[in-house]
Amino acid sequence: GGEGDNFVKTRLATGDMNDIFFYNSGSLMQAINPEQNLLDLTNEPFMDNVLESFKSVVTAGGKVFGVPVGPSVGGGWLYNKKVYEEHGLSVPNTWDELMANLDKLKGTDVTPIIGSYKDTWTSQLIVLADFFNVLAEEPDFPDDYTANKAKYSDTPAALRSFQKLGETVGYYNEDLMATTYDFALSMLAEGKGAHYPMLTFAVPVIVQNHPDLIDDIGFFAQPGDDPNNVGLTVWMPGAAYIYKNTRHPEEAKMFLEFIASVEGTAVISEVSTPSGPYVIKGAELPEDVPQVVKDMLPYFNTEGKTAPALEFLSPVKGPMLEQLTVEVGAGMRPAEEAAALYDQDVAKQALQLGLEGW
Repeated sequence: GGEGDNFVKTRLATGDMNDIFFYNSGSLMQAINPEQNLLDLTNEPFMDNVLESFKSVVTAGGKVFGVPVGPSVGGGWLYNKKVYEEHGLSVPNTWDELMANLDKLKGTDVTPIIGSYKDTWTSQLIVLADFFNVLAEEPDFPDDYTANKAKYSDTPAALRSFQKLGETVGYYNEDLMATTYDFALSMLAEGKGAHYPMLTFAVPVIVQNHPDLIDDIGFFAQPGDDPNNVGLTVWMPGAAYIYKNTRHPEEAKMFLEFIASVEGTAVISEVSTPSGPYVIKGAELPEDVPQVVKDMLPYFNTEGKTAPALEFLSPVKGPMLEQLTVEVGAGMRPAEEAAALYDQDVAKQALQLGLEGW
């Protein structure tokens, strides 16, 4: 969230950063001036262990700055399989089928969609998880968006992401503005709510808090309008970085070498249930991962059925998105108006980053 983000940026600005710190990969890494603040890892031998798909999201100015911490994450819909069985529902392959499922649950004792807008960041998922569908229709959108040639408000496929969020108004728990992320996961596990749009990094939390109910949870990618092209929007893991002015560069590199190893991923798997595949060569998921994680694997195992979230293809991401998605999901602002305001918000960040065309 914003507090942690400001904490990292303040520590870097004041020259008071730890030897190693953990932070986002993708567009948010670009915002911490990596070439000024981070140690260049491009030529370190341990970087050979890291998949190229991850290196691309921790690269700036042709230099690689981080190693992945933990597994990749899928963005989509966690759902309660018992609720689906009791109400005769099946996993949707189109947005219309998903809406039909929601309609069948409306008026029952089960909340169709759980909203947890007390933690504002959770409101973004329907918009962000839709990016596989945006990319399927507009393959050039990330480049055009970065160059200020395309916007959310004037690209129908991208605007549709906001409109989908708007279409979910009325299907949430009445107290969605006061509900927290942790409480939402409890509602889902206990079958009080049927769906929770979320990143699969929630799986370890459910395992920890409701180990006896984790087998009731499933996952599906956010569907688009083509039943023959259902794919998953993927978030790369965050990264471990070394502060450029560290007094202990060799020790710090040794620890990053361990993190970026099969042994390192095995240690993570021992203490936290993986939320998706690792991006370290040779790393495998434990055989006993919950079915909700296995639900992701068909997307990864089929060519062309995964796409990175926009923040890994473009450095442009505005800080106001979570406030705007709260307003759309709570029925306080029309989707089209929110998309136009978001376009204004990202323009400020693009100017700060000095991007061409803005």
